[in-house]
Amino acid sequence: MARVASGGDAVVLHGASVRAGGRAVWSNADLTISPQEFVAVLGPNGAGKSTLLKALLGVMPLSAGTATVFGRPVRRGNDEVGYLPQRRQFDADLRIRAIDLVRMGLDGDRWGLPLPSWISTASSRAIDERVARTLELVGAGDFATRPIGELSGGEQQRVLIAQALVRGPRILMLDEPLDSLDLPNQAAVSALVQRICRAEDVAVLLVAHDVNPLLSYLDQVIYLAGGRALQGPVEKVITSPTLSELYGAPIEVLRTSDGRLVVVGQPEAPHVHGHRHD
Repeated sequence: MARVASGGDAVVLHGASVRAGGRAVWSNADLTISPQEFVAVLGPNGAGKSTLLKALLGVMPLSAGTATVFGRPVRRGNDEVGYLPQRRQFDADLRIRAIDLVRMGLDGDRWGLPLPSWISTASSRAIDERVARTLELVGAGDFATRPIGELSGGEQQRVLIAQALVRGPRILMLDEPLDSLDLPNQAAVSALVQRICRAEDVAVLLVAHDVNPLLSYLDQVIYLAGGRALQGPVEKVITSPTLSELYGAPIEVLRTSDGRLVVVGQPEAPHVHGHRHD
């Protein structure tokens, strides 16, 4: 299911493999992500979804094959990559304002990364305008000056997405941004991410447990299981024959009366795509 790569691709993996703890996490992955493409990374727990992001961030080395981001080998501290790690919990008494948290995304020292050249030469006013624009982009302008601890889960996630976007990356990598959100906020964040793809010319690679909130917005899915990776549209990858081949075991994909996809079978059972918040 690998697609033919072109010179303008955002991400290309060719024959890529990763090992951790003496075992292969996944092997011989051939994946391509285009600019402005919204791609979800799906699969059972332990399949290596977060590992894929770490490999593209240059944090975890490949054991075989190659990986490039916008035509260049992956490297740590790439300004073209915005990254949102798995959800952080904010204490309700935390008084730092949302706008200050986003501005911290411009502080390279916070992550041990060099500052982009435009930041080092920009005036304070220009930086303030950049932060304000990014907050408006994610729909967080109305609560920008409120303490982060007072915000709802969905509002906090918008602020964190803004923090990952504020440097102006060309690709955004989000590790389970829908986790712990209720269903309306899952849908709202999914729609927001698609809008960012289109309006800001940003590719998005989003790790998720549940494909259902994303179904209406995705361009492609990457499904990891059994040490292998498959890529394609949802309707071609999330099928009984495709997943059965990937797992090497009988897997059944059902669509419920309300349109939800449910993956049933061994060795990984229904929770892979079932609703986690019902």
